Amino acid sequence: QVQLVESGGGLVLAGDSLRLSCAASGGTFNVYAMGWFRQGPGKERELVAAISSSGGNTYYKISVKGRFTISRDGAKNTVSLQMNSLKPEDTAVYYCAAVQRSGLWVRPNDYTYWGQGTQVTVSS
Repeated sequence: QVQLVESGGGLVLAGDSLRLSCAASGGTFNVYAMGWFRQGPGKERELVAAISSSGGNTYYKISVKGRFTISRDGAKNTVSLQMNSLKPEDTAVYYCAAVQRSGLWVRPNDYTYWGQGTQVTVSS
């Protein structure tokens, strides 16, 4: 059983940066593909970025490409999401997710384990 704990959310102004972190425990981290999802008020949960188990492949939602960067640290069992040039429309609860599969996965149903989420609010 894998446990995921997110941190790093907060209230920022448009144009600011935040770095979200997700600490994984209870499993062999390097066999899990990871993803960052978000869910805004009244909206469906959507993939923001994904990274393969090796870290060699990444995927980004078009609206965040060039602003967000996903990375993973196998020594620390963490996956991070660096978010730059934040916009009010990035406001959401951000969730870390994991699945024990190779490749990149984009649908919420593809993932097995979820964190509790961290709130990101971007004010204009």
